[in-house]
Amino acid sequence: MSKRWQYLTVEVKPKTWGGFDPKQVQEHLSRQGALGWELVQAINSGYMHPTLLIFKKEA
Repeated sequence: MSKRWQYLTVEVKPKTWGGFDPKQVQEHLSRQGALGWELVQAINSGYMHPTLLIFKKEA
């Protein structure tokens, strides 16, 4: 039988003048990891745009 997955996206907003706060990103990763989510991809569409963190875990 094949595995079933749940997916979660988390938006990380950039700082006012661009870039990201590494502590904020680490908090998102640690929080979701503690809940059993595994990061599978991060998507950033530009300097002043939010980054999407995409997580999965077995359903």
